[in-house]
Amino acid sequence: MPQHDLVVIGAGPGGYVAAIRAAQLGLNVACVEKEPALGGTCLRIGCIPSKALLESSLRYHEARHALAGFGVKVGSVELDLPAMLQRKDKIVETMTNGIGLLFKKRKITRYQGHGRLAGAGRVVVEGPGGATEIETRHVILATGSISAPLRGVEPDGHRIGTSTEGLSFAEVPAHLVVIGAGFIGLELGSVWSRLGAKVTVLEYLDRILPGTDSQIARQAQRLFTEQGLTFKLGSRVTGARVKGDTCIVEYEGAEPIECDRVLLAVGRKPCTDNLGLDTVGITLDERGRVPVNEHFATAANGVFAIGDVIRGPMLAHKAEEEGVACVEQIVTGYCHVNYDAIPGVVYTEPEIAGVGKTEDELKESGVPYRKGVFQYRANGRAHALGQIEGSVKVLAHKETDRVLGVHILGARAGDLIAEAVAAIEFGASSEDLARTCHAHPTLAEILKEAALSVDNRPVHA
Repeated sequence: MPQHDLVVIGAGPGGYVAAIRAAQLGLNVACVEKEPALGGTCLRIGCIPSKALLESSLRYHEARHALAGFGVKVGSVELDLPAMLQRKDKIVETMTNGIGLLFKKRKITRYQGHGRLAGAGRVVVEGPGGATEIETRHVILATGSISAPLRGVEPDGHRIGTSTEGLSFAEVPAHLVVIGAGFIGLELGSVWSRLGAKVTVLEYLDRILPGTDSQIARQAQRLFTEQGLTFKLGSRVTGARVKGDTCIVEYEGAEPIECDRVLLAVGRKPCTDNLGLDTVGITLDERGRVPVNEHFATAANGVFAIGDVIRGPMLAHKAEEEGVACVEQIVTGYCHVNYDAIPGVVYTEPEIAGVGKTEDELKESGVPYRKGVFQYRANGRAHALGQIEGSVKVLAHKETDRVLGVHILGARAGDLIAEAVAAIEFGASSEDLARTCHAHPTLAEILKEAALSVDNRPVHA
């Protein structure tokens, strides 16, 4: 029977990072992954391919509509969708192969197949060549998540699909209906809108991007509407069905919508089926997640869990941080993840990024705060880029001035948020941000000015 110090079930961002960190710390590590390619949902059918399409579709849209304003004349611009999809697939292949090379470098044993617990200290891998039983001292469950279902909407893998199908449409839909106005729905809706589709977004709530700062979300919705997306908020979808070459989407209070494609993007749920949890006495919580303590330990001795299968936001970088922390806890007896410093990014145009508390959360909890807001249109670099829409909001404690949250709508928000994450991680004040020298001309100066605005002293307002 093969023996390992640690077996990681799942090779997504949390799992493969945990395996690499464990190997760095001297453990004999194995990683179980059912798919032929490593990287999990994020690399194969999620984060990486969606960002590749977002970038490609933006380039196409800019060539058709924006370059003339920069003094660049272009001739006829044509869409080569097969080449665009091929580029996406090539990027995915490069990234997944890279993880394989990292595993070889760190001497991490890879088992292909479905991994499940088989009692204390045992993992069974059901692979192409049959079942393999492994003996191990520790197990980390990092099996990620899958698209959440919606009653009445049955994906058929063609006309009605999830984000997986939404990454590979063979042709641009004439009309795409997106069910769900979260990160995934807005990103993929933006892709196909830029490529020429009419996009209608149905959202059950009365706002887009639940969980983000509501002021930022309202501004974003206005910009997305100007770009051509149609929003129907407060819409409870009751069904979607295929009728010939079209789809019929039904929702309460209005006439059904006829469209070419339906993208179901109402969130994700933990992937915990057939993990053998009952063999070690683990019971899922009310939301289907694996309960863990502050050290990622489950109720079973030697079994840990990280990422989308436990509480918290379903984000790849959150899973990575937990993977590192979990392994360090196993080896050193100490770990820590600051959940107030986990950023979230929506890669639309403009981008949306946030970290820490939203203004809504501070109001609800009664925390005294001050805020500073600064607009992109007052920044020279934003004008040079031709991207002046958006703003940065800094939230600081009214008494201590400690930064509690930063929220950005605008160009390259996903990169700018890193400074805010570092500020929160190290307990900085808005005064610290305001007095830090920022290169000129850069978009980062907007964050500095927003921090100055907390004390009502912006320079370039």
